[in-house]
Amino acid sequence: MAMKPPPRLDAPGLKALAKAASPQKCQCALGPCAGWESMTEDRWPGPLMTAVGSLRAALSEEGNAAGSEPTFEEFHPQSTRYDSPLAPFAPQFFPCNRSDVFSCNRCQRLLLRYTEFGGYYVDHRVRALNADLVVDASPPDAAA
Repeated sequence: MAMKPPPRLDAPGLKALAKAASPQKCQCALGPCAGWESMTEDRWPGPLMTAVGSLRAALSEEGNAAGSEPTFEEFHPQSTRYDSPLAPFAPQFFPCNRSDVFSCNRCQRLLLRYTEFGGYYVDHRVRALNADLVVDASPPDAAA
C-alpha cells in the first residue's frame, strides 16, 4: 500500500504547526541545526523522523512544478544570510520551497530538510523550525 504524501504547507500552516509543537530537549546526533546544516545520510535519524508536511510546490501531471520551477532566490529583508540562525523561514523562497517538514518522534522537534544537488555532490541540509521566524512573503514572480 502506497503511503499518503504529507500535506502541502503554506506560511500560515507552517507557523501554526510550529506553534502547536511542544519540543523537548533532545540528545540526538542532529545537534541544534539553527542554520541550514549539512547532514550526511548516516547522521540523519530516519527511523525517528516522521514527515508531517512539505513546502515543495505541487507537481503537475508532467511531473514538474505546476506553473514553473521553484525559485532559487532567497529572502533576507534584515540582511541575514542563508546559514544565519535569524534568517526567516519563507516557504515561497529557497531553500524552504524545496523542503519537507519532519517531526522527531523522540523530542517532537520540527525540522526542515532539503537536498542540494551540485555537479558531483548531493548535500542534505537540515534546519530546526522556529515559529517566530516564519514569514509569509510574496514569491518573486508574484508581481509579474
